[in-house]
Amino acid sequence: MADRDLANGIASTDLEEGRILAGVVDGRDVVLVRHRGRICALSGTCTHLKAPLADGIVADGTIRCPWHHARFDVETGEAMGAPAFAPLDRFTVVEEQGRVRVEGPAPRVEAAPAKTGRRIGRVVIIGGGGAGHACAEMLTRHGADATVTLLSDEPDAPYDRTFCSKQYLAGKAERNDTALPPPGEGVTVRTGVAVTRIDRDAGAVVLGDGERVAYDILVLATGSAAVPPDFYGANRDDVHVVRGLADADRLIAALADAARAIVIGSSYVGLEVAASLVARGLEVAVVSDAHLPLEKTAGPEVGAMIRDLHQSKGVTFHLNRRVARWDGHAATLDDGSRVEGDLLVAGIGATPRTELAEAAGLTLAAREAGGGVQVDACLRTSDPAIHAIGDIASVPDPRLGHPIRVEHWVVAQRMGQWLARHLMGEGEAEYTEVPFFWSGHYDLSLRYVGHVASTEDRAIDGDVAGRDFVVSFAEEGRERAVLTAGRDGLALEKEHRWERD
Repeated sequence: MADRDLANGIASTDLEEGRILAGVVDGRDVVLVRHRGRICALSGTCTHLKAPLADGIVADGTIRCPWHHARFDVETGEAMGAPAFAPLDRFTVVEEQGRVRVEGPAPRVEAAPAKTGRRIGRVVIIGGGGAGHACAEMLTRHGADATVTLLSDEPDAPYDRTFCSKQYLAGKAERNDTALPPPGEGVTVRTGVAVTRIDRDAGAVVLGDGERVAYDILVLATGSAAVPPDFYGANRDDVHVVRGLADADRLIAALADAARAIVIGSSYVGLEVAASLVARGLEVAVVSDAHLPLEKTAGPEVGAMIRDLHQSKGVTFHLNRRVARWDGHAATLDDGSRVEGDLLVAGIGATPRTELAEAAGLTLAAREAGGGVQVDACLRTSDPAIHAIGDIASVPDPRLGHPIRVEHWVVAQRMGQWLARHLMGEGEAEYTEVPFFWSGHYDLSLRYVGHVASTEDRAIDGDVAGRDFVVSFAEEGRERAVLTAGRDGLALEKEHRWERD
């Protein structure tokens, strides 16, 4: 019972080891967890996007969010894993005479300083996206003995890029809501700064105006760039991509004079954009060269369900088609048909920004293996003083037995956090995080855990049309990924199990 008054107390026997019990204290949602015999009381909603933690799980001393898999220390409330950064509030607990009672707020436990005392020196991070921000934030949160400089070529301070195709674009969040928490004292954040060259011999990066910034450790977190559309008229001002905040700003401004939009691409981002434009009252058409939306990553069953869901909201699909020409009023497709619209948005993928790494002579991953910058299990490039994280990193996956490059927000953030702990001499010896991402379509949320290159070997449990299912994907006969809807607990359990494999 989530509405049980924990100030009045509950029977001690109601609280089992490692299970979450929900209630309220003075009108606030609170969760109780008995962990290693100690009873811990924490605020009951995730600090990321307010998910109910009562629906999560307890694993390895953390309570994990059911929606976006953020992780919090059960005892201190510290946000241990992205996408959450703010800690959970703690509450005082009294257990006596067979009853457990929550009395009120407890003092916040500050993040403990790094135990090793390792001197890191000058850390320069190129890129202010999810990976770069998370790395800088974790370094300073735990008091690393380092001077950290974050260089970003974007004009804005670090922000949550997922808002660009979802909440902000849909009009459900303000621009300020996209901001990520400042990395903290000890980090110098410089925005609107372009790095033009890496001088490996001198241990410095060179900026556009010739300024040199010295480093002892360099972290490349340059992310990805949207793949530009390629058809006649693709260079018009009314053709958009949605990768960053400036892109979203430009598109939102254009929507003021638009009633119909054409979205190219039926990937996760393309469909999220379509749903966001529907939320703003536009008529939306999707043009895609795929047979079904998401078929390559989710399989035809989920693809058909997603198509039907979007169609039920008024989206029209033109599948197995390409845009050949755009004149500002209509898109002419490759079969000669025309789709009318006031603007066009391309969501046809992204490409890793490896130009700096390539010019510096760092080893790149083969294009057929996904491209990016090749790193080892400690996220080091071919130059041991340079690490690469986020979208550009081609990382060994111990479960799959080969490197993978994953373009997902939480993956990038956790990679940055792992690297920060590694540089401080803490955490696991090698990077073994299990990939995870989520995608929202109207009132449907999909969770994807793991990674496979193909959906061919798949099994379905549940009702795909009813949006309550798990699709299991295998590689070489072993389950390596799951896609779920309405099965948040299962997705969390799979992630935790694979972490221990």
